Amino acid sequence: MHPDHIQPRLANFLKIIGLVFVLFFGLLVKVQVIDADAINKVSSDARTQTDVKIPAVRGDIVDSAGHILATTVTRYDVNIDPSIVSAVTEKVNGQDTVFTKEQVAGQLAMLLKVPQSKILSKFLISGRYANLAKAVDAAVYRQIKALGINWVFSDPVQKRVYPGGALAGNLLGFVGSDGTPLAGIEREMNACLAGTDGKETYVEGADGIIIPESLKVTQPARNGSTVVLNINSDLQYYAQQVVADTVMNLHSDWASGIVIEAKTGKILAAAEAPTVDPNAFWKTKSQNLGSKIFQFAFEPGSIMKTVSAATALDVGMATPATPAIVPDRLRTSWGQYIYDSEIHGFEKLTLTGVLRDSSNVGIVKITSKVPLATRFAYLKRFGLGAKTGVGFQGESSGLIGDYKNWDKMTDLVSTFGQGIAVTPIQTAMIYQTVANQGVRLAPSLVAGCKDASGSIAPLPSVAPQTVISPATAQSTMDMLEKVVEFGPIGRTAQLAGYRIGGKTGTAQVSVGHGYGNLHAISFVGIAPAENPQYIVAVTAYKSRRVSNSLGITPAFRRIMLQVLRTYRVPPSSGHSKKIPMSWN
Repeated sequence: MHPDHIQPRLANFLKIIGLVFVLFFGLLVKVQVIDADAINKVSSDARTQTDVKIPAVRGDIVDSAGHILATTVTRYDVNIDPSIVSAVTEKVNGQDTVFTKEQVAGQLAMLLKVPQSKILSKFLISGRYANLAKAVDAAVYRQIKALGINWVFSDPVQKRVYPGGALAGNLLGFVGSDGTPLAGIEREMNACLAGTDGKETYVEGADGIIIPESLKVTQPARNGSTVVLNINSDLQYYAQQVVADTVMNLHSDWASGIVIEAKTGKILAAAEAPTVDPNAFWKTKSQNLGSKIFQFAFEPGSIMKTVSAATALDVGMATPATPAIVPDRLRTSWGQYIYDSEIHGFEKLTLTGVLRDSSNVGIVKITSKVPLATRFAYLKRFGLGAKTGVGFQGESSGLIGDYKNWDKMTDLVSTFGQGIAVTPIQTAMIYQTVANQGVRLAPSLVAGCKDASGSIAPLPSVAPQTVISPATAQSTMDMLEKVVEFGPIGRTAQLAGYRIGGKTGTAQVSVGHGYGNLHAISFVGIAPAENPQYIVAVTAYKSRRVSNSLGITPAFRRIMLQVLRTYRVPPSSGHSKKIPMSWN
């Protein structure tokens, strides 16, 4: 090309370049300045800002040694966006391999253990969301995530699990599918367990993809704290096996076994049968979802003779050697009769002998001399007619009413446990009072709430109450030891090498305004008698095979022996106090 032609052409080219630049610059100004607000609005309208809750992890429930009884695990709801379902390219042996939608559906179906047709049907749903499976465990979730499918996503969800199954199920309670606490410790201690949910926000583009760096945590979640129980889970497990055997052997409606530490009021075991597995609580009959130990009140029978005897001793109207002539029936001044459980002639018994033989007539003749108002006041001092202070959801107060409204018969039969109602835990705490030198404590099921630092905040305490004097408590303990040494039924509660004090209880179960043929049978024992440390209270309700405490003392022996072994209590020393049980 001639040099004279190059210069004009270069000039024309530069003009064209300049014109293009001016056009682009103008367009840039138009986009970034003139139309910026409109464009931003369109862009903003295509985006979605989403607020997402960050769920707090519910705290654990543990036993006294830190063994987990209830915990929370993360599961995953696996979902898809049907609007962008497509074939998937995966690396197979280092090569890119395309899998059709049908093949991907087969992979997902295999991992989720559902029919392939179910997965394919979800692909056809209109919209941007379809759930494939709920609460998938972490191992399966990881395998699905490894497939790298961009239209599969997940939502983490919390699932409450109880590793011990039915272990302490009646105590722990359970939560609903939405995490709402419904019963037991789960509900009562929810303020400790629940924590506080957090919040995060992110922005999605029109294609549903989260815009990078838009995810922000606006409020961190605060996880729940740990509830520490006083329960010994090994002892709880053993006691549950014992009471389950008892229900089966006696064909009773239910049975319970309670272990109390005498000097602290700690509940070391509170076993029931039937019980509930909180992992599948909906499979349990409604009447067995709660805890009868705290929530069920019934007439206790002769267990209450201990209260009547201790009251008479404490007010100075009787001693362990107070004599009485005891027939097998007593006719009241208005013509009704009170009967002993066995037919016998006139017997010359002391108060100790009356307890040994569990004589209804004898306890009425000796202890009803104490004014009714005084006896009623002692019932209340022993904790009857009021909640124990254990803090268990739905706890019953029992029923003693107002003595001013009692009829003449209730005045008398209340001395041997009829006409009033108590819960199993109230019964156990009567004997804790005797074992603790006359000082009644509130039963303690929950040790406290432990935070992330390991610090335990104890529950508000209930002040101890002196119910009877130490001397009265010791005399009562001496009499209870004779029940186990020489009682016709009480002796079946003996443990080789240990001194035991205790009392039998047999009560007809009330039906309407009278009594039926079924019984609530109980035994409460204290060991060792010379240095009381533990109380074991066992009950079977509506026993159909054995109608007296002979049916329940085997359960007492098994549980108490396990307690003494667990806490390495040495065999007893010395001998019981000599107390006359009869007179001439």
